[in-house]
Amino acid sequence: MTREGLAYGPLPRQRLDLVLPATVTARTPLVVFFHGGGWTSGGRGDYGFLARTLAAQGIAVAVPDYRLWPAGRWPHFVEDGARAVAWLRGEMPDRPIFVMGHSAGGFIAAALALDPRWLDAAGATRDALAGGVLLAAPIAWQPDEEPTISIFAHAPGGRIAAVSRPEDLAGAPPMLLLHGADDRVVGPFHAVDLARDLRAAGRPVTLLVYPGVEHVGVLSAMAAPVRALGLAKAPVFETVVGFLQPSG
Repeated sequence: MTREGLAYGPLPRQRLDLVLPATVTARTPLVVFFHGGGWTSGGRGDYGFLARTLAAQGIAVAVPDYRLWPAGRWPHFVEDGARAVAWLRGEMPDRPIFVMGHSAGGFIAAALALDPRWLDAAGATRDALAGGVLLAAPIAWQPDEEPTISIFAHAPGGRIAAVSRPEDLAGAPPMLLLHGADDRVVGPFHAVDLARDLRAAGRPVTLLVYPGVEHVGVLSAMAAPVRALGLAKAPVFETVVGFLQPSG
């Protein structure tokens, strides 16, 4: 079942689509997937393929829109992400909630999982999260070109970081970090460095860097047609489903 255009806030971009599996119980995992697009483009309607693919595995999927440049800039999209999670928590209480995202959306998912202040401000808590899945996600860097410089003009110190306080990592949920070794858009060092920091903080983390996989490939490997044709260059789908439903 698909429910489209659900309002999690009053603004036009504060809408989400929700795709439910055929059977839903109190323990059905809920994944909140944030799309990529460099914080300038993209929308929930582009990711129905991902939601349907996961729903077929018994996983509920919400795909929110969020504010984009130029109407939105940091921290608007992270605030929208937190608001979406808090709204879903109220609508679907007591079930495991995972945050997941690709590229720019992975940054949003990382911010919510790694810095508790965002969900606290939205009326939820990071304790509500069962885990985070980051696909080719940028984590921390210095912007050097537009429009990213303007989008993050108000970031502390001018440096972009999904987590601003190292001590916050101590409370992070289990994380799955998937990255392509051939990613020229968001280098795999983002995932490698975050995995190192999470391990140093004593947090559970799985890091997989796939040879021969580029920026979009780590996401397209989730698509059913790509897998059916044997074109997926890495077992991303199987790895993600195993993380979301470890008991199978």
